Amino acid sequence: MKNIKDFNFKNKNVLVRCDFNVPLSENGEVVEDFRIKATLPTIDYLIKKGAKVILISHLGDPKEAKNKEEMIKKFSLKPVAERLEKLLKIKIKFLPDCLGPAVEKEVNQLKEGEVVLLENLRFYDEEKKNDENFVKNLAKMADVYINDAFSVCHRPHASVVGLPKYLPSAAGFLLEKEVKILTKVLEKPWRPLIVIIGGAKVATKIAVIEQFLKNADHLLMGGDTANSILVGKGICLGNLFFDNKEVVERIEKIDLTLPKIHLPIDGVIALASRKENYFRKGAIGSVKKEEKVFDIGPETIKIFSKIIKEGKMIFWSGPLGMFEEKEFENGTKEIAQVITRNHLAFKIVGGGDTILAVNKFGLLDKFDHVSTGGGAMLEFLSGKSLPGLVALK
Repeated sequence: MKNIKDFNFKNKNVLVRCDFNVPLSENGEVVEDFRIKATLPTIDYLIKKGAKVILISHLGDPKEAKNKEEMIKKFSLKPVAERLEKLLKIKIKFLPDCLGPAVEKEVNQLKEGEVVLLENLRFYDEEKKNDENFVKNLAKMADVYINDAFSVCHRPHASVVGLPKYLPSAAGFLLEKEVKILTKVLEKPWRPLIVIIGGAKVATKIAVIEQFLKNADHLLMGGDTANSILVGKGICLGNLFFDNKEVVERIEKIDLTLPKIHLPIDGVIALASRKENYFRKGAIGSVKKEEKVFDIGPETIKIFSKIIKEGKMIFWSGPLGMFEEKEFENGTKEIAQVITRNHLAFKIVGGGDTILAVNKFGLLDKFDHVSTGGGAMLEFLSGKSLPGLVALK
């Protein structure tokens, strides 16, 4: 991939694919701006080099809206433009569309060092479909394309894989940093490499689990990912339904006798229905059919903590319990604290829920790298080629 420093941007229209898919409040204000801040170095560099900066992004899934009014209220990027203004301390022009003559006219009037943010790309179905005309209409507004949105590089969308066909392209600073660090984890980690996988959706994690069974020194698991494996292996009854035959078969093939695999031995257990305010701590084998494990237990925390203290590189994706609720936050909180106290290790955290959890406990700035990628990060670490990265080659 070409580097952003390989280009002369003076007086050039530069189309920057960002990931501004951030949570908004009911009032339409940005709740958490980590992803916005992550791409500031690229935007700032382009401004200083005299580029005319055109920012593009998606936000959520506008198809969820019942009508156009609700779509604009819930999924407009206007609040992002307002937050960007505060962070960059310059005027950011927001355009209520991302295509058409009115947009092109505004873009053509840009001066060196000015920044414009276009409206949500997903207001058009053509973005997800990688429609050729949609790509061409975006491309004709610019001289250069920069991808700084690692988190969507696993999506074969117009703004990710289409634009590099028509414009000279390069990776932004954030994208380059993500690839460099995650390649290190995958190919030349500092050892011992400790990998912690939690969260839900075992189907999205199974490939990365298989990958790290090969190259991690220790693989610690929690959350619904661990629950699914425990149920799939018949160790834990629980109340989980497997509707994915392939995932079930892959779980069955995992060799739990491997000394590097560490699953919870106890947990904080409650009724799966959550109808009653009832929970208890107990061994994994004691889980009844109507119950479910909502957090790792104290004995598991002790075992995991001992392993983490020995790590030289630690990668973490997925909370270890339902951290949003006080009675189920302890496992995720204590493991986060143990990781951040290991000052000798290079510490990486990624995935939306994990970042929310670590941020909740005030520990985000204690990690050496916070990955903006969720699905893209997991696919990259499972050894897959990401379409967005291939397009930049």
